[in-house]
Amino acid sequence: MTTSSSSQMIKPAWSGMVPVDDTELAVTDTGGAGLPVIYLNGSYASQRHWKRVIADLADGYRHIAFDERARGRSKLSADYSFDACLRDIDAVLAARGVDQVLLVGWSYGALLGVRWAHRNPERALGVVGVDGPYPVGWTTDAEHEEIRKVFHRMRLFIPLARRLGMAARFSGEQHVEVAIEAHLLHAALTPVLETMPVPVRYVEASGEGLGSRDDLQEQMRKSLDPLLVSNPNLKVGAKVASNHGSILRKDSPAVAGVVRELAASVSTQGQAGR
Repeated sequence: MTTSSSSQMIKPAWSGMVPVDDTELAVTDTGGAGLPVIYLNGSYASQRHWKRVIADLADGYRHIAFDERARGRSKLSADYSFDACLRDIDAVLAARGVDQVLLVGWSYGALLGVRWAHRNPERALGVVGVDGPYPVGWTTDAEHEEIRKVFHRMRLFIPLARRLGMAARFSGEQHVEVAIEAHLLHAALTPVLETMPVPVRYVEASGEGLGSRDDLQEQMRKSLDPLLVSNPNLKVGAKVASNHGSILRKDSPAVAGVVRELAASVSTQGQAGR
């Protein structure tokens, strides 16, 4: 794989709205001549959570972040599906004139990054998955009912979570639908990871996050182990002490370090391919 020459051209910084389907997405592009990196948020999160990672990486990269539909400063839509989120990545990259890109995703965003990269291997330089994606998910009606119960218990906190950039501006039931679809996609992830043709580096958190219990999230992380053996493109770049919800806040230097290492590897491969 060779990196695009567009990464060597100086691009001006820009922020604004990018139209896609029936909505508009709030996008921030730092510009510059560095390797393009696109940041993909957690299920209901906004781009604000990447500020520490971007600051840790500093200059030398072209940082592109955006708010998904009904998150952050982006507008509402009639479609909040996973496929819509994949189209949003396409729209943002097209609007900013980016062909090849390094994808960095947290949680749901990591799932987006891996799925997009699998569909677009000639455009994906690599993926950094921040505590995800793992090939396990809840698929039964009983498990989906448990998801509904979790959101019902958290319903009074959603307005506050919106102000913190951790909840979307759509209904509680739509939050549930996004979560269930994500679980189903995670459960079907093994064939994708087995055949992933581009490098994926995981930054694994520790312990359990909000809404989890027992050692559920640690078991999810362990589900990756057989795939690390079968596909050499998959590696754990770092294991940190913070949990799923706090990893970008407490361990941003570790995330930035893994991004930096993968970017260096990609640049070396690009030079060798010329």
